[in-house]
Amino acid sequence: MSSSASPTVVIVPGLRDHAPDHWQTLLAAGLDKVRTVPPLEHDKISLDARVAALDTVLADIDGPVVLVAHSAGVMITVHWAARHDRPVAGAILATPPDFSTPLPAGYPTRPDLDANGWNPVPRSPLPFPSIVAASTDDPLADFAVVADLARGWGSRLVDLGAVGHLNPAAGYGEWPRATELLDELLTTIDAATTPSH
Repeated sequence: MSSSASPTVVIVPGLRDHAPDHWQTLLAAGLDKVRTVPPLEHDKISLDARVAALDTVLADIDGPVVLVAHSAGVMITVHWAARHDRPVAGAILATPPDFSTPLPAGYPTRPDLDANGWNPVPRSPLPFPSIVAASTDDPLADFAVVADLARGWGSRLVDLGAVGHLNPAAGYGEWPRATELLDELLTTIDAATTPSH
């Protein structure tokens, strides 16, 4: 893509928002055109509030957008896509959780998630190209469940191997694969939008 048409990357964090040593934060620091959905002061577990916060960021951006979502940020993204039709060029959806089963201690309970609108998760095809990056030993979701979500969303599934929940607790930090997947997605978008001669 030409630099004038290069997308703004929008970082969509999970429920724990921003951590200085999280790969999303480190990725954002190395990008020229980037916005991050800010943390909520209130209604932190409200899906509606999270979707509204993402939409507010997107409404303020001119030109193409690529979303980079992690964990509950993936669910925020797919719920947003089911409700809104702002143009998005593509998305990276890293280690989505399975909110239909109990999560480990320290995470919201299934009744809390249900009460705040997170279930059921939309499973219809996303209106933009997407890559789901899945872990084989994610404590928040079985790989088979994530693979099924990726099929429903029409996403390309990338098996990351045993990377836990791909967060600082699992040793990530720096995650160079994020840049590789972002480059791959941008190449796919560019190929789809470049007229053939």
